[in-house]
Amino acid sequence: MKKILFVVPPLMGHVNPTLSLGSALLAKGFKVAWLSVDDNLSTLLPAGGEFLSLKYKTTDAERTRHGDYLTKISEKNVTGIESVKFLYEDVLIPLNRYMYMGIRDWVKAYEPDLIVNDHQLFSAAIVATQEGIKYATSVTAPAALKMQQDLPGVSQWEDNQVISLQQELGLYLDRSIACSEKLTIIYTSGDFFGDMELKKGYRFVGLSILERPVNFDFDWETLRAKTHQKKVLVSIGTTFDHHFKRDFFAKVIEALGNRDLSVIVVSDPLLFDKWPPNFIVASKIPQLSLLPLMDAVVCHGGHNTVCETLMQGVPLVVVPIAYDQSYVAGRVVATGSGLRLNYKRFKSVHLLEALERVLTETSFQKEAQKLSKSFQLAGGVSFAAQLLEDFSYNPLTAD
Repeated sequence: MKKILFVVPPLMGHVNPTLSLGSALLAKGFKVAWLSVDDNLSTLLPAGGEFLSLKYKTTDAERTRHGDYLTKISEKNVTGIESVKFLYEDVLIPLNRYMYMGIRDWVKAYEPDLIVNDHQLFSAAIVATQEGIKYATSVTAPAALKMQQDLPGVSQWEDNQVISLQQELGLYLDRSIACSEKLTIIYTSGDFFGDMELKKGYRFVGLSILERPVNFDFDWETLRAKTHQKKVLVSIGTTFDHHFKRDFFAKVIEALGNRDLSVIVVSDPLLFDKWPPNFIVASKIPQLSLLPLMDAVVCHGGHNTVCETLMQGVPLVVVPIAYDQSYVAGRVVATGSGLRLNYKRFKSVHLLEALERVLTETSFQKEAQKLSKSFQLAGGVSFAAQLLEDFSYNPLTAD
């Protein structure tokens, strides 16, 4: 029985696609394990999946630096090129350096036939290459690939950061191996990604979605009672802290509160003492079940949320904050499936105007529905699982 090892960062947007993909591989008879620094992942794995916790002796200073990983992301409000520099220098390079020895030790103990590294966990690709093990790459943020064409200077800078770490860890290659040239799986459709010639081993698979376990309550009764109202989902993900969320949702309240709309807000209900009566506020939602019922989505441009929304043919208003979100928002605008607002400059009136356009101008929904078809044709989790199955059995040489 062949063994596949997913190596993932402690970010759910990167983890979720691998859970569905891993479940499909388990159904095919593979042994599947996940390696992460986040012990909470063990509670989310599909039945039969194995969790490998990355823990080993480190200094107090190293543990402190690692503990700052998510805190840095949530508290730092950077945009544009500055956010890319911050992401690599303050987060990804330190995280990969920290995880390298643990990945190497687990790979030797678990002996996988195939490693699937997240594109931001290039230390797993380094270990795979050093140990002579095949690896495929999981890309949850395709902007990193598009940057090769749109911002070649920035893309080369990113590659140089990876190459420098490779050499530091004893892999003396003058090219980045963060993404496997043999098989790199990209969780989007070609139509949404846009025109760009990719390497032969790069494959669009659409969305990797199976049923996600829902272990929390949602107020379905209230939502179903509002049959006459347009329904809007508002979310800015889990990355940013309460300071940024409070500013954002204050504008949402001013724009959409007490209107003939049913607004589902993903937020800590305690963020404000009082929410408008037409709001349903929950810290967790069954997003995949809710999206088909929505008329529009307002979000920060997280790639998973945008693609899951478009998969349902629902238009968007996107307010990108940092990292790849600006690229994702740009694709929403370029495809005609929604509108974009500037996070630092938009006011509540701008949000209301943009949402009213998306809800009333039929062109946005038509373009979103076109993209829905492109995601369906991409193949999804079954196609991605087949690619990994074929790759694991093919006698290909290592990258």
